Amino acid sequence: MALRPVHVIVKALDAPAVGRFWAEALGWTAYSPGVSTYVGPGGGLVWPHPEVLGVDVVPVPEPKSATKNRVHLDLATTSTAHQAELVDRLRSLGATPVDVGQGDVPWTVLADPEGDEFCVLEPREIYRDTGPIAAVVVDCADPRAMARFWGEATDWTLHEVADDHASFRSPAGVGPYLEFLRTPDAKTVPDRLHLDLLPRPGDGKEAEVARLRTLGATGLDVGQGDVPWTCLLDPEGHEFCVLAPH
Repeated sequence: MALRPVHVIVKALDAPAVGRFWAEALGWTAYSPGVSTYVGPGGGLVWPHPEVLGVDVVPVPEPKSATKNRVHLDLATTSTAHQAELVDRLRSLGATPVDVGQGDVPWTVLADPEGDEFCVLEPREIYRDTGPIAAVVVDCADPRAMARFWGEATDWTLHEVADDHASFRSPAGVGPYLEFLRTPDAKTVPDRLHLDLLPRPGDGKEAEVARLRTLGATGLDVGQGDVPWTCLLDPEGHEFCVLAPH
């Protein structure tokens, strides 16, 4: 038993507008299968996608707080010229520069039109084949503990673990990395981004939820009501959801 990350949820006041932003940012397509706006590769909606981690923008009534998200996306680039061009294009689409205390670094920190932070990375060899999203990055206090939990929770492969970081990737070696970075700040508000996980064919959602609870996950009530997914918190309080089997 193990769960597959299938998309990143992004909460937004104006889900269609934020979905259009991310579609333009990633060179993908915005689809509207229901109340959310799903962003994935062009050519028709494929979910779950066999290679990429989609972005599902869901409408919420609350704006983002002033607190920095503890989950964000890193975007990949292929050259310094590509990085500069992408930053310029994103700013023309409504992204704004953000100072999160990064100092003098080779990557650029921006925020989407509703204030969610993300990074446009300088070209790095490790991300040469990830597609437009290089990594989903999670701030945490203990990357080793996060590696233990998420390594058991998902079917992704642990690539590296140290005191200050841990990284996973799909067992097929495609799509973005999932990275946990040690940070000094504590989690104080709900994040605007989180992962949704899907059971394997034949595995039941309730059995998976029970298994995750034995690993240290706890229940989460965000007022979701009677829905087919289950909201949980990992051992450090990062929100995520387990979907009903597809």
